[in-house]
Amino acid sequence: MRWDGQELAVADGGALPGLQRIAGLVRSVRTPEFDGITFHEVTSKSALNKVPAAAHVPFRWTVNPYRGCSHACTYCLSGYAPVSMADGSTVPLARVRPGDHVLGTRREGQSRRLVRTQVLDHWRTSKPAFRVELDGGTSIVASGDHRFLTADGWKHVAPGGDGEPERPHLTTRDRLMGLRRSVVGAAVRPGDALAVSYVRAMDVELPMFDLTTGTGDFIAHGVVSHNCFARNTHTYLDLDAGADFDRQVIVKVNVADVLRCEVARRTWAREHVAMGTNTDPYQRAEGRYRLMPGVIEALAGSGTPFSILTKGTLLRRDLPLLRRAAEDVPVGIGVSLALLDETLHRSVEPGTPTPKARLDLIRAVRAAGLPCTVLLAPILPGLTDSEEQLSALVAAVAEAGATGISHIPLHLRPGAREWYLGWLEATRPDLLPLYRRLYHGGSYSDQRYRDWLRARVEPHLRKHRLRDDDEPSDRPLDDRRHPLHGKRWGPRLTPEPAPAEPGQDALF
Repeated sequence: MRWDGQELAVADGGALPGLQRIAGLVRSVRTPEFDGITFHEVTSKSALNKVPAAAHVPFRWTVNPYRGCSHACTYCLSGYAPVSMADGSTVPLARVRPGDHVLGTRREGQSRRLVRTQVLDHWRTSKPAFRVELDGGTSIVASGDHRFLTADGWKHVAPGGDGEPERPHLTTRDRLMGLRRSVVGAAVRPGDALAVSYVRAMDVELPMFDLTTGTGDFIAHGVVSHNCFARNTHTYLDLDAGADFDRQVIVKVNVADVLRCEVARRTWAREHVAMGTNTDPYQRAEGRYRLMPGVIEALAGSGTPFSILTKGTLLRRDLPLLRRAAEDVPVGIGVSLALLDETLHRSVEPGTPTPKARLDLIRAVRAAGLPCTVLLAPILPGLTDSEEQLSALVAAVAEAGATGISHIPLHLRPGAREWYLGWLEATRPDLLPLYRRLYHGGSYSDQRYRDWLRARVEPHLRKHRLRDDDEPSDRPLDDRRHPLHGKRWGPRLTPEPAPAEPGQDALF
C-alpha cells in the first residue's frame, strides 16, 4: 500500500527528506541494539491489504506490520568516482541519474565485453571508507562491501567483520578487470596497471553513492564494479531502493488497533488472512516493537482464521498466544526452509536463522500442539535440487515433526532477479546458461522444470507419509487443500514418470 492521503499533524523534522513525503510518519528512532538501522514509525489508516488477483495465490488478504529488511548488503563508491557513460564521456558517480545510459558488461563466450545499459536507480549513503591503490596510479575510495571484478572473479574490497563468514576480498595478488577503449563492444581485461598495490582502511565514514543498472555492473575508474539492485517493495513506497531498504525500516505502530477496527466491521466476511507473504512479521524489529501479539489477538478475537509464514525463530515467543488463538479459529503456522547446507545458507540467506535453528522452531511449534507446514522454498535449480539434497531436507523436516510440506522453485521477480543472477555470476557462473533457459519466460521457471521437480520431491514425501498436507496420501491431488490457508492449491498436478536428470533433457 502507499501512504498517500494519510498525513498526520505530527512529523519528525529530523527524518530524511524523502521520508518526510511519507504521510503518517510519527517519528524516526535509532537504538543501540540495531546499530545503523533507523525505524520510521508510521500510523496507517488500513492494516488489511487485499492481494491482487494476478498474484494467483489461494488467499485474498494479508497484513504486513513492517516494510524493509536489515539483512541486505550495500556496495558503494565515492561520489567522485568517474563513471564511463555510453557516449564515451565520464561523469562523477554522484551526478549520474536514473535514465542515464552508462557502460556495463556482458559475458560473450570466454570474454566480457562493454555494452550500453540504462541506470535504473541511484542513491546516497554513508559508509566507512577504504582506499584501493592500483599499480598504475589509480586511487579508488570505496566501502569495504563494494565488489570489483578481478581476473579471479568478483571480490569485496575488504574481508567481512567480526563474526561474519569469510568472503573473497582484494589482496596484492589481484588484478582488476578494466577497459582499454571506452566503446561498446570492446573487451575488458586485467592488466599490470590494474594490479592491487594496497587496500587500507581510512578510519573515516564518508558519503558513498551507488546505482542499479540493467547489466548489474558499471565502469568506474576504468574498472568493472558490481552494483546494488533495487528492492521493489521500498520503491513502491517512494523510498530509496538501496540504503533505505537496508537501513530505513517502516514500522506500522498502530497496525493492531487499525486491524481490530477493520475486522469488527459488519462487512468483514472473516476471510483467511495470510501473513509473511511479503515481509517476515518476525524479523528482528519485532523483538523491539511486539506488534504481532496485538495482530494475533485482533484476528482471533474477531473469528478470523489466519496463517503465519516465517523464517524468524522469534515466533517461539508467541507460541502460547497462538495456541490459545487456535482454540477459537483455524491457525496455520508455516516455516520456510530451503536447504541444510550451512555454507550455502550463509551465502544466499545471510542474517536469517540457520537451518538448525529453523528445525528447532518446527519442533517447538509441534511441542506447543500446533500444526506446522514447512515450505521448501525457494528450491534453487542446480544448487539445492539434487536427489541427495531433497531427500535429506525432507527427512530432516519430517523428523522435526512437520505436519505438511509444500515446495516452490525459485521465483526471479524484478529486483530479486538482478540481485540473484549477479550473485550467481560471482559464485557459480557455470549455472548461468541453465538459468537463462529455465527463466527465459520471465519470473517463473519453465513448466517442464516444475513438473520435473514435483516428480522428484513426491517420492520423498510419500516415503515419510507427507504430501502437501497431513491428510491421507491417497487423497486426489486436485482435492487436497493447502494446510496454511485451507484453499485448494491450483489444478491437479500429476507427476510424469521417470523424469530426465538435468543435462539430459533439451530444457536443461
